[in-house]
Amino acid sequence: MHAGSVIIVTHNSEQHIEGCLNALVGEGQWLVILIDNASVDSTVRRARQVGKDVRIVSNPINIGFAAAVNQGAKMGSGEVLLILNPDAIATPGSLNKLAQTVSREGVGAASGALVSPDGSPDAGFNIRRFPSLAYMLAEVLLLNRLWKTNPLNRQYRCLDLDYGSLQEVEQPAGACLAVKRDAWESIGAFDEEFYPVWFEDVDFCHRLVSKGWKIIFCPESVFIHSGGHSVNQLSFHDRQHFWYRNLLRYFAKHHTRRETTILRFGITAGLVLRVLLTLAGVKPKGVNTGEALRSYTRVLWRYGLGAGKDQNGDKKQKVESFVS
Repeated sequence: MHAGSVIIVTHNSEQHIEGCLNALVGEGQWLVILIDNASVDSTVRRARQVGKDVRIVSNPINIGFAAAVNQGAKMGSGEVLLILNPDAIATPGSLNKLAQTVSREGVGAASGALVSPDGSPDAGFNIRRFPSLAYMLAEVLLLNRLWKTNPLNRQYRCLDLDYGSLQEVEQPAGACLAVKRDAWESIGAFDEEFYPVWFEDVDFCHRLVSKGWKIIFCPESVFIHSGGHSVNQLSFHDRQHFWYRNLLRYFAKHHTRRETTILRFGITAGLVLRVLLTLAGVKPKGVNTGEALRSYTRVLWRYGLGAGKDQNGDKKQKVESFVS
């Protein structure tokens, strides 16, 4: 009987997958499941070279991160499901420490400490609070970009968190999230409408907490996290489109209609501001002016106030690149 299962979702992850899997093969009590979403590089071949202890499923198309996690969960065994990104490397003993934390009474999920290769905490990403209206207005209106240390951003991204203490938290990143099997079954799987990525982990944690489960941060469980592997595979337009789409879906599920409408006002104003800044020559690095303008105006047309579009967008829209 396995202590738990590790679920890794990949897409063109050849640069990271061997390091991730090699750190897990010594954990004999854990079943390692790799769900590959139509990689066109050597991800699957390299995973197979690691050893026969890894169960590999190769999907012919990108079904999305949430759907792939659910696919892996159905194959899993044991009392714990650990969702782990391919660019995260477990340090010795980290899996068992997470399992011990999750086994506590009333605990539904736990996260380890994500650290950069230099050992510094991945603050701002590892742990966050749930997205309130105020937090998201600061995000979409560029306040967090122009003034990164503003109080709202520090609260939302937990920049003052004591990363050396075991503590209850709201929303760990899905890059490293251990879930008790009973908790998983009590609230249902990941919501596959959050496609291809973004806010599926936030939604899952929100549903856990709403059901009375606790989520714990375990600093003794350490994972070296490269970061950026996932979102960097998406085009600039896809990053804009799916982030705003899934943000609005999250608000439609967990906030009032009034708050969602106010957020749409903020999104509209923020996108207009981005268009004006782009015209003035201020734009994201590596993105040309034409691409930025097209992306912002398309997202504004689809998700801005009065757009008249379903906030869920088109789940089946073709995505050339996919987040693992």
